[in-house]
Amino acid sequence: MSRYKTVLFDADNTLFDFSRAELSAIAETLALFGIAPTAEHCARYSRINDEMWKRLERGEITKEALRVVRFVAFLEEIGARADVNAMADAYLTRLSVQTYTIAGATALVQMLAADCRLYIITNGIACVQKRRFAASPFVPYFKGLFISEEIGFEKPHPAFFAAVAAKIPDFDAKATLVVGDSLSSDMAGGVAAGLDTCWYNPKNTPNSKNLPITYTVRTLEEVLSVVRGA
Repeated sequence: MSRYKTVLFDADNTLFDFSRAELSAIAETLALFGIAPTAEHCARYSRINDEMWKRLERGEITKEALRVVRFVAFLEEIGARADVNAMADAYLTRLSVQTYTIAGATALVQMLAADCRLYIITNGIACVQKRRFAASPFVPYFKGLFISEEIGFEKPHPAFFAAVAAKIPDFDAKATLVVGDSLSSDMAGGVAAGLDTCWYNPKNTPNSKNLPITYTVRTLEEVLSVVRGA
């Protein structure tokens, strides 16, 4: 018997290797628009992109704006010009076919699915996340995919978690665990929703927000013991 019966998994950099996917997609996109896909350029885009997603979590920008504004900011920083709308579309097309997974993720969800209900909760862009999920090895093990764009609220907004709870049959908050790598969206959202949380923290990053996280793990293998109460 598992301690938790329902597990809500974040997608990017928890199950999917988003860092690798982002690097591949942005490098291909830059080359397509005649911009050298140097390590410096790719790192600069990644930093800007991360900042934009943090703004989205805080409600400072819409997802539709984020798609393009990150490229506007990037091009301004490197002093280049390009059609930002075309660049945004090209990037999303390339990102949507990247299905790299975190080592051990498939084995973990396969084992958990034997006696738990698994769901993905993500702030990612819907068309990208759906395509990546459909092409991933995770499909047989998950009961559903909850995307903020479709729900109408972003993690960590309490309304996102309330909507997820309402859509899961016989939802039991005490038997539900949120697993994710982000303090600002997964952990903050789970804590605010009154759910137990498991922070996947492979880099041993400090808990800068001093959140009362239920569990912290360095590897995905540890999540199995957490869920089963070992």
